[in-house]
Amino acid sequence: MAKMTSDSIGVDISKDHLDVHRLSSGAAARFPNSSVGFRALAAWLSREGVERVVYEPTGPYHAAFERAFAGRLPLVKVNPLQARRFAQARGTRAKTDPVDARALAEMGAALLLQPHEPVSDTLRVLRELQIARQALVKDRTRLLNRLRSLELPLLRRQSQARLEQAERQLAEIDREIHARIREDRVLARTLAILCSIPGIGAVSAAALLIELPEIGTLTRKQVASLAGLAPMTRQSGNWRGRAFIQGGRKHLRDALYMPALVAMRVNPDLKAKYTRLRAAGKPGKLALTVLVRKLIEMANTLVVADREWQPMPA
Repeated sequence: MAKMTSDSIGVDISKDHLDVHRLSSGAAARFPNSSVGFRALAAWLSREGVERVVYEPTGPYHAAFERAFAGRLPLVKVNPLQARRFAQARGTRAKTDPVDARALAEMGAALLLQPHEPVSDTLRVLRELQIARQALVKDRTRLLNRLRSLELPLLRRQSQARLEQAERQLAEIDREIHARIREDRVLARTLAILCSIPGIGAVSAAALLIELPEIGTLTRKQVASLAGLAPMTRQSGNWRGRAFIQGGRKHLRDALYMPALVAMRVNPDLKAKYTRLRAAGKPGKLALTVLVRKLIEMANTLVVADREWQPMPA
């Protein structure tokens, strides 16, 4: 049997189709974005070895693809903005599905992108529940804001009924999330560690666990970078600009914002840090951002050490 060669595959995912490009041969194909198409794609890819399969998240359209091939193919999910900028840097101006598939394959090979660890079924379900929870929280906020401006009794009753329904559904989702976490020994232990940190409650701990499943496997700098909390330095020659944060996982930062506000009052370590920053003249927003970073670094460190939070000795 001939030795199979490794290859970089790009997959552009749309609602109805998967456009696929094999980098080594330039071969391209299109398959339905369905179970039938997944089987045909698997057969097409089995002809040669595959080193990586590069694709972008496309809202609801990539979920079935991920479920079908997680653990079966070396999947690499990339940021759409980074993929587009890579294509532009290579001189690609056209934007069609086959062109995008080729650019993804080229990006994977040029940057030597490494496949991600397959996501467990439990984490996949938890992520789906978390997305639904985020949508309900937005609905609740919208209803609360609208309720404040309504005067007609009929409209107030209807808005109040929808608000109560949203609250019930949120409670149901929270119960389901925590039930799923308790069924997994590793996740349950991680949740207990996170909840031990003053400022992080059960809901925030679950959100942190879902938004950052890699927690406990990262370095301090890596976890800050994933959260988009690593300061970006700006300088050119003698010019020095103000450092700022950008990118990363916005939902992860959002999940840590309220815990940081609470920790500013109840967590002795972070309270002292915030006080020092403010005394040094740092703006409140900057000091709070530092606390968010310290909070996630602390959480990651404790999970790595498999121990719960303890106050620092005086």
